[in-house]
Amino acid sequence: MNNPDNPTLAIYGIRDRYSKEYPTFVHDHNICLWKDGQIVKYLQLERYSRRKYDNRLDLFIEEIYDKKIIDLPNDFDVVCVNDFVGNAFISNNGRFRFEFNLPYKLDFSLQKGRGYFQYDNWLGKEIDAYLCQHEIAHICTTLPFFGEFKDNSLLVSIDGGSSLGNYSAFLYKDHSFKLIENNWCDLGFASKLFNDNSLSFKMLNARPEEHCSVPGKLMGFASYGTSDKKIEDWLIKNNYFKEFWNQEEEILYSIKQNFGIDAEFSTHDQFMQNIAATMQGIFEKAIIGKIQKLQEKFHADYIYYGGGCALNIVTNTKLIENEMFKNVFIAPCCNDSGLSIGAGAFMEMLKGHKIKAHSPYLNNFNINQKPNIIDNDDIIKTAQCLLNGGVVGVCNGNAEAGPRALGNRSLIALANSAELAQKVSIDIKKREWYRPIAPIMLEEIAEMAAVQKPSVISKYMLQDFTIKPEYIPQLRGVSHCNMTSRIQTISLESENPFMFKLLKYMYEKYGVMALINTSFNIQGQPIIQTEKEAFEALYKMNLDAIVINHKFVKNEK
Repeated sequence: MNNPDNPTLAIYGIRDRYSKEYPTFVHDHNICLWKDGQIVKYLQLERYSRRKYDNRLDLFIEEIYDKKIIDLPNDFDVVCVNDFVGNAFISNNGRFRFEFNLPYKLDFSLQKGRGYFQYDNWLGKEIDAYLCQHEIAHICTTLPFFGEFKDNSLLVSIDGGSSLGNYSAFLYKDHSFKLIENNWCDLGFASKLFNDNSLSFKMLNARPEEHCSVPGKLMGFASYGTSDKKIEDWLIKNNYFKEFWNQEEEILYSIKQNFGIDAEFSTHDQFMQNIAATMQGIFEKAIIGKIQKLQEKFHADYIYYGGGCALNIVTNTKLIENEMFKNVFIAPCCNDSGLSIGAGAFMEMLKGHKIKAHSPYLNNFNINQKPNIIDNDDIIKTAQCLLNGGVVGVCNGNAEAGPRALGNRSLIALANSAELAQKVSIDIKKREWYRPIAPIMLEEIAEMAAVQKPSVISKYMLQDFTIKPEYIPQLRGVSHCNMTSRIQTISLESENPFMFKLLKYMYEKYGVMALINTSFNIQGQPIIQTEKEAFEALYKMNLDAIVINHKFVKNEK
């Protein structure tokens, strides 16, 4: 790197090869600008283009530059994240071009390549360009949220697909990185249950192009069933019915022959629910078993875990409960939406910059107004609207990085009513009946109401909790069918000042333990980003009010 003081532009923009027969599996393009160990600008493409899981950065990057949505300096370095489909990136008109040789090994290094940037219609120049492998970027996404890797740590990435596999593991010890394993075979079958399996998709009535949303849906659906060893054996014998696309009758016939059940592809069918529960159990057993074997061999103190599979909160919770590690670190954008963050963090670290601590509120493009000072009157108005059964949209400051709303782009409501939760989830957001809805609460309340203790990842909604029976009535709307809840905890006012003050006021004044906290969007659409989008959603979604940069706005229609 010729000048380590240059800003770092990190890009995840690899696109699938075109195919008429199969859906594209590359998704969640994003771009991130770093300077001196700190994120200056971060953009999830879907929040700009308004197309969910958008993978078309090549079509938008020139526009993003020309409109100064990301204002690039004269001199900067580029780091690109690759994928199993390739390494090179070229924008629609060729003004951004980055080329690299195929990777031949996986390690904690950057491969130097060729980069070209044309900054107007005529002028252009060569720039330093580097390649960060997909797996490394996933692991390094933890750096801005938890600090530099602690010594004697396992670094693990488990994904639908990376660059040289879907699973990789490293040991970080004595300030050096050692590759332990990397392949497609050990855990490929487990991840494909959630993102590339004909039976999973058919159970949920999902189309192949919905592969990005199926993992979360399947996890919630699995809670309604019971894992069964006979079903597991049947799945294994038939290779999990992975390739039975458009062969639904053959699957149903196999169920009849093996179990004597006339099943149907309906989310209300108990046998389908049991299949889903068994798939979740297979996934948990595979992931936890692999990590246990690593731990038995290396006796690490900590684990840093990245990749799309780290969004499976049930498995995360079992990993914590097994107490194999002193701590489990997972970033809020552990899936592909955080790849530019991870690659940029890694390159900044190699440049010698200390990675500064970041909140999850990093989606900062088109955010032109600083949030107002929090007025107690706005807290009271918001609380009264909620106490009257209202549903409020929140659009405060920067939006969250990653797939989950964490209080800045959330729909909130009282958490004690199953009917209100249904209204939010099904009527307003248009989600399926079986999907759980999550709460946000103060950490001290979570410690009181849940069996498990909050961990460092619960503030990112990445941990599952079992609600104690005596608190179910107060948390009825956010308790899933198995009495678990994906709680987001807040322990300090600095983490989210508005939500902290609101939660504290409602608990101390009215005994309200938690609020519904679900993403501010309708199913199939990206989370809203700007004030303008929030105002439009106020009426389109028929909300009772919105909070815009800490100011309460009532729906007067």
